[in-house]
Amino acid sequence: MVEKENSLNGTPRSERLHIALFGRRNVGKSSLINALTGQQTALVSDVPGTTTDPVSKSMEILPLGPCVLIDTAGFDDSGKVGDLRTERTREVIKQTDIAIIVTDGTSLDDESAWAGLLKQANVPYVTVLNKVDLLNEVPSTLLADIAKRLNCDVIAVSALQGTGLGLLRKTLAGLMPENEKQSLTGNLAKAGDTVLLVMPQDPQAPKGRLILPQVQTLRDLIDKGCIAICCTTQDMDQALASLREPPHLIITDSQVFDIVEQKKPQETLLTSFSVLMAAHKGDIQYFVESAPAINRLTEESRVLIAEACTHAPLAEDIGREKIPRLLRKRVGEKLTVDIVAGKDFPDDVRGYDLVIHCGGCMFNRRFMLQRVEQCRAQGVPMTNYGITIAHIKGILGKVSLP
Repeated sequence: MVEKENSLNGTPRSERLHIALFGRRNVGKSSLINALTGQQTALVSDVPGTTTDPVSKSMEILPLGPCVLIDTAGFDDSGKVGDLRTERTREVIKQTDIAIIVTDGTSLDDESAWAGLLKQANVPYVTVLNKVDLLNEVPSTLLADIAKRLNCDVIAVSALQGTGLGLLRKTLAGLMPENEKQSLTGNLAKAGDTVLLVMPQDPQAPKGRLILPQVQTLRDLIDKGCIAICCTTQDMDQALASLREPPHLIITDSQVFDIVEQKKPQETLLTSFSVLMAAHKGDIQYFVESAPAINRLTEESRVLIAEACTHAPLAEDIGREKIPRLLRKRVGEKLTVDIVAGKDFPDDVRGYDLVIHCGGCMFNRRFMLQRVEQCRAQGVPMTNYGITIAHIKGILGKVSLP
């Protein structure tokens, strides 16, 4: 089933399993995608190098569920342009949950090198020996040799005839990361709990729409069997008064953490959409451990603020304006704050004293964790919008973590 990329009813791309296909030119990567999906999803040609840049397609594939299939350029491309294409293919590894190495068995040197890159990045992978319809018989010695050289399962497939696809789907399902099955609200809410969502609507939320973390949280609570009640900050008192008993949990926008914390019943748990996303996408413990780095900032310090969205900045943008203002009010006006958006992120962040990231709702978990691990490896503390605001307002210890 093909799903429109921007469908309001579709699973967000960031919540889909990212499956990337790697291989030399003309080994049948695009044909394999078409065979897996049962549709002409990718452009197929006998001319080597037809796929020039990574191409992503959102699909529904049983038993995997919502997926993003990424078709990449051949990693044996050559020349200056070919080198650029290969580098873009290499970048795809950062967002890959599961990889498929596609080969025709004629050469394994390049495949071995790329298997090493995937292993280094801790990306689970499987190898497909494609075009087996061209062979009278698939030698068991060939499959054994490929398995030994690439250190993974090997599945004989004919994209043209459809053989081996069932086993491939089953193998991919077995490689799915555990976080694909995790709840957004974790252990903070269970069936029957009343949860109040305090959602101030500002210019960042387009008219008639809720921002993605709010939508995802609502769906998570409904799936759990919780009783979800929504209000704005101004209507919070009325919402609380309408309840027989205090809600088990309040989830709010981090920007009004202090207001909501003052009004909430003592026994009610408190968290924010940003904190939930921090745990769902990244490493919540590292974010909390990194928060005290804010106390060590001076006017000579440098802070990097990174957000996944690439929207045109509007007035009072939380990442570009509100958090820098909070930091400078605390530290001093000369504090240096750099901002990056989308997939722009420095390879070396050691020049920064702190990295503050958005919730990452536009990224899949692997891509977000890649940034976390980079900061950790380079010795730079990294935290999140919601954790930052709670720490600055002095209520981080009162915030419940999933």
